[in-house]
Amino acid sequence: MTTPNDTEGGRPTCPACGAGLGHADRDEFRTVVCRACGAHVLHRDDHRHFVFDHREVTDLRAEGALRSARIEQVWILADGVELAGTLGMPEIACGLVIFAHGSGSSRLSPRNAAVARGLNRVGLATLLFDLLTEEEAADRRPVFDVPLLGDRLAAATTWATGRSAMNDLPIGYFGASTGSAAALSAAAEPSLHVRGIVSRGGRPDLVDARLERVEAPTLLVVGGHDQEVLAVNRAAAERMRCEHRLEVIPGATHLFEEPGALERVGHLAAAWFLRYLPKREAVTGGRAAT
Repeated sequence: MTTPNDTEGGRPTCPACGAGLGHADRDEFRTVVCRACGAHVLHRDDHRHFVFDHREVTDLRAEGALRSARIEQVWILADGVELAGTLGMPEIACGLVIFAHGSGSSRLSPRNAAVARGLNRVGLATLLFDLLTEEEAADRRPVFDVPLLGDRLAAATTWATGRSAMNDLPIGYFGASTGSAAALSAAAEPSLHVRGIVSRGGRPDLVDARLERVEAPTLLVVGGHDQEVLAVNRAAAERMRCEHRLEVIPGATHLFEEPGALERVGHLAAAWFLRYLPKREAVTGGRAAT
C-alpha cells in the first residue's frame, strides 16, 4: 500500500486506497475520480492530495469551508451526568461524524482534533465529546467498560439527532483505541441508524457478540508496527458480517505519530465517510451543489 505522497510508475496514487489515479503527473490543480474506490481527489502540483465528496471543490473553497466552520462548546446529558463536547459545523454539512476517544484521552485529543478539522474541511460536521466525567475517568474501571461507553455514545447520538441543525444528517462514528469498541458496540443498535464507522488503532476485540450485529460499513485502520493491535483487528475482521476493510499504514505505530501517518488516517476517514454517509442536496447561491 502506498502513502499519500507516493507515486506508482510516475503517476500519482489515490490517498484513500493507494490505487494509481491513471493520469500523468502535471503541475496544475485537477480533481480526478479514483476508479478503484470512487473517491474524488484534488491533485496539486506540490503532490499533496485532498479527498472530497461528489462535489468538485477547489482547494481555495475547501480552506474557506474550514474557516467558516462554526465551533461550539456543548454539554450532553447522559445517564444523569453532563459530558462536555466540541461541535464543529460547516456552513453546509452533508453528514455528522461523532468521535469516541480511547482510554486516557478526551475530547481534547490532538490526534482526533486534527482528523475532525479535516472532516470539517470536506463538509462533514463533527462532535468530539468526553465519554466520561473527570471523576469517572480517574477510576480505571469505567475506562474499559465498553457497554457503558457504548451507551454514552448512543446518548450523544440521540442528543445530536434531536437538534434541529443536525436532525437530518446521516451519522458516522470515528473510534480510536478503546473508543472504537464503544463505536462498534453502539452501532449494533439499529435504531441509531449509523451509516459508517472508522476505527483508528482500535480494539474491536473488546466488543462482545454485538460485533457480529454491526451493519454499518466499517474501516479498520491500524499501524503496520502496531503488531498486537493489528492481530486483534485481523481476528475481528473475520468475525464481522458487515462490509469492512482492514487498512494497514506501513511504518506507523499505535499513535500514528510518524510523519504523514495521521494525515493518511484523515484521508482514509474522509473517503470512507463521504462514500457511505448518504449525501443530502445542498442549496448554495440558489442552486443545488452537484
